[in-house]
Amino acid sequence: DFEAPLAWVHARVEGRQEYTQLLYLPARAPFDLWDREHRHGIKLYVRRVFIMDDAEQLMPAYLRFVRGVVDSNDLPLNVSREILQESRDVEAIRKGCINKVLGMLEDLAENQKEKYATFWKEFGRAFKEGSGEDFANRERLAKLYRFASTHDESGAQSVSLADYVSRMKDGQDKIFYITADTHSAAKNSPHLEIFRKKGIEVLLLSDRVDEWMISHLNEFESKALASVAKGDLDLGKFAEEEKKEQEKGADDHKEIVEKINKALGDKVKETRVTYRLTASPACLVSDAHGMSGNLEHMLKAAGQNVPTSKPILEINPRHPLVQRLKYETDEARFGDWSHILFDQALLAEGGTLEDPAGFVKRLNELILAVSGSHA
Repeated sequence: DFEAPLAWVHARVEGRQEYTQLLYLPARAPFDLWDREHRHGIKLYVRRVFIMDDAEQLMPAYLRFVRGVVDSNDLPLNVSREILQESRDVEAIRKGCINKVLGMLEDLAENQKEKYATFWKEFGRAFKEGSGEDFANRERLAKLYRFASTHDESGAQSVSLADYVSRMKDGQDKIFYITADTHSAAKNSPHLEIFRKKGIEVLLLSDRVDEWMISHLNEFESKALASVAKGDLDLGKFAEEEKKEQEKGADDHKEIVEKINKALGDKVKETRVTYRLTASPACLVSDAHGMSGNLEHMLKAAGQNVPTSKPILEINPRHPLVQRLKYETDEARFGDWSHILFDQALLAEGGTLEDPAGFVKRLNELILAVSGSHA
């Protein structure tokens, strides 16, 4: 690497194990950062004799961007990869190396914020793999993670979980987040409408690794992380009025909910009235313990066989489209409206339509029918 490093640490460790470590944090990500099988950047020496070039046992995969040298006084000169995997000395050196790198990153995050922002931009996505790989350091890692959020319109991943907690409203007990394919899809998701209305911050997660990371990061400082697109929405005292309105709406719109359910058949698990929407007619919600829609799309795109889980369709009874549907007497047209509501909700969260041509045909027919009735 011909560029100066972003940061580096040099230490001589003495005690039960004696070794010297010199570790570098590069200023720029290598082109093969996403090849997890590629050799790691730690060179192993034993008593200043070079042993191997890619001692992956000395650094976990989520820190594969770290470069450096470890010189041990305790390992045998004829050490093999098999011995490295089983050696307690190597395990102690590995822990020491991880500790030094995390300490270096904590120092950057605290005292050199611009440098840490550079690190995060270059290596943040690889670093987030650590929540599922390094259980012992999960809390330290969580403090170092950075996210985009509704608090900052720039879209930069600059918000720490500690920043979020410091801005939480009195009585708020959850850290809310949403996952999507792109930052734009996350930022404009209908699921955020009630949160914007109430001024509650939501983390916007759009990196491919985020679904993996969040599945291993359940809480931070005793605050649970909660998806805004899964399960029943419970905003407690922040939406008491809306909750009452939803309960009343559920009674008033019982008939239309049952008709939409019947029209959509096995496309949905259920249809229900919601208060999470203020401007959109409908949205799709996953079960509280089910797979998120975004994860399902990602796995399907990667060619994985995904067990089909039916989403829940939530409708906004105040929206003109839903109001119109309530008074639609033609059964075939009601079915078309219901399918369009479902398909729109799927598109709004970045999903892929099973039958795009069918969606366009229905939409065109309804536009012609509506324009014809006004002619």
